Amino acid sequence: MKKSINTRATTLSVIGLDLADDKSDWVGLDEAGRIVRRERVRTTETELRRVFGAVAATKIAIEVGTHSAWVKRVLSSVGHDVVVANARRVALIGSNKRKNNRVDAELLARLARADKQLLFPIEHRPLQTQADLAVLRSRDLLVRCRTQLINHVRGVCKSFGVRLPKCSAAAFVVRASGRVPTELHDAMALILDQVAELTARIRTFDKSVSSMMKRHAGARIVAQISGVGELTALAYVLTVEDPHRIARSRSAGAYFGLVPGSNDSGEKHEPRRITKEGDRFCRRLLVSAAQYILGPFGIDSDLRRHGQAIATRGGKNAKKRAVVAVARKLAVLMHRLWINNDHYVPLFNAAKMTAAA
Repeated sequence: MKKSINTRATTLSVIGLDLADDKSDWVGLDEAGRIVRRERVRTTETELRRVFGAVAATKIAIEVGTHSAWVKRVLSSVGHDVVVANARRVALIGSNKRKNNRVDAELLARLARADKQLLFPIEHRPLQTQADLAVLRSRDLLVRCRTQLINHVRGVCKSFGVRLPKCSAAAFVVRASGRVPTELHDAMALILDQVAELTARIRTFDKSVSSMMKRHAGARIVAQISGVGELTALAYVLTVEDPHRIARSRSAGAYFGLVPGSNDSGEKHEPRRITKEGDRFCRRLLVSAAQYILGPFGIDSDLRRHGQAIATRGGKNAKKRAVVAVARKLAVLMHRLWINNDHYVPLFNAAKMTAAA
């Protein structure tokens, strides 16, 4: 009689774990690349510790996602080498026409077995950094909710022939309450109450942001730049976390997806739009800062002159290109100041050119 193989006793060379909200599939390969275990585990800390704590220390590949940060901490704590794959850059996973949890788990395992660099591994931020970023993103969500409510009130009042005065979002309730048409009082009263409540919540977040600035010296350094407020400075520093993660300051624009992509093949060179890789939230803040620098309240600086030179070249998209160019240059300048602990001089390049002349 043929003896059955005890797969549980076989040493696992690598594991692929496809994370899901409820139950996650995982596949274990041996040294020869054969599947020796294929199971499903509940995506809870208790179950992950129970299942993978009983497995000898090995390499485990997971995809980046909602659960990847805490799952990596759990699996690393029981002795495993966890590789977090950037699946967006792995075409074999992202464009697979037979995509399901079991197939993805096996692909992760096989790619990690061949060379973990094929997974374009990423490193998650520490727990405190994630918590600080959650404060910034929560504030941003409240601001966007308030903006939608204010735009709703303005739009409805306009349809009744009343144009509400321009004012800051914080002053909107006071300025608008007495001008809302009588017919709309019942409909708008609750909305205005919500705007006032959101404004109070946002002020609470603002105090937390100011407190965070005291803990992050890098944020105070980059906040020297006119147009870079506390929110943008903190988002930049917390997103990068370690300035040495970016090898050269000139690469900071690419880190936030502010450089154009390309499609080079043979003699063909096809420029594309900016890549928009990296952190979307921080990229949006950098673009907003660039718009301020180029706006009517921006001070004279190398950044402003750089953008104005691009905007005057003509074309319907010249101003948009100027904003993106300034945002890219701003990301580079912020990294340079941070890594050198330097003092910001608005017209540093202009002064050098004048001295050379």
